[in-house]
Amino acid sequence: MHFTGRTWRPPYEAHSVILQAAAGCTYRRCRFCGLYRDEPFRLSPLEELEEDLAEIKAWTPRARRVFLTGGNPFAMSYEQLKRRALTIRDYLIKCQTIAMFASIRDIRSKELWQLKKLRAMGINGLTIGTESGDDQTLALAGKGYTAADILTQCQKLDEAGIEYYFVYMTGLAGAGGGARNAAASAALFNRLNPRLLSVDSLTLLPGTELYDMARSGAFRPAGERERIQELQLLIRDLRLRVHLLADTSTNFYPVSGILPRERGRLLGELDGVLARTGEAEMAAYRASLRQLG
Repeated sequence: MHFTGRTWRPPYEAHSVILQAAAGCTYRRCRFCGLYRDEPFRLSPLEELEEDLAEIKAWTPRARRVFLTGGNPFAMSYEQLKRRALTIRDYLIKCQTIAMFASIRDIRSKELWQLKKLRAMGINGLTIGTESGDDQTLALAGKGYTAADILTQCQKLDEAGIEYYFVYMTGLAGAGGGARNAAASAALFNRLNPRLLSVDSLTLLPGTELYDMARSGAFRPAGERERIQELQLLIRDLRLRVHLLADTSTNFYPVSGILPRERGRLLGELDGVLARTGEAEMAAYRASLRQLG
């Protein structure tokens, strides 16, 4: 298999076949992220893709879901994605879904009719690192788009029938900004139809711009209790049916459940954490993290 650079997949894609169609990220300007900082975007040659597919076919000929690696493979043009989707379906005839990371910018570059065609070819299940739905937080994070952009582009996905998942990040708004971020994000997400909401918590690591801003005093990180309270506010304000997963290692206390059905249980568990755990213990856990996941 041809894997180059950093290979990263969401936890919920653990049972998908992992295939490299691209490496690196086209943007690399998010202030909190260092994953692809020194890795320019690169498309895997079709010859490599076919060699990998032949190997996958030999071992897992009945694979039904493929996850394409890279920071945002959906940045490929319509024709590039079409060629790769059809090639995957040629080798894996039982494949129903071709999932991947995508950016709001990648959706913007595609017409609605192209999205519908890609959906018909099996491209579905886009993980979108929105991180927030609040314009002030999006600007601080250096995302390069606004809440209005998220709304417009994801409405296109809804119309095309493409399933998508959002990533939200507590603590990203900085100290004192969590409540605003949660309220604005919930208001935006309620107008859309993400099937899944994956929640991380900002962890400042060397090599990122926000890490340097925090050291210089230009950014004041949110405390751990504020982050949990932010998550609680988000859970309270969400009015859509969505599977919430706040269970990566960046979360001090992992929780997951279906909203709105399990809203009470989730809020109760987080109340318990706040009641029995001090800020110092939670801060020590954050300081112990050396990588994301």
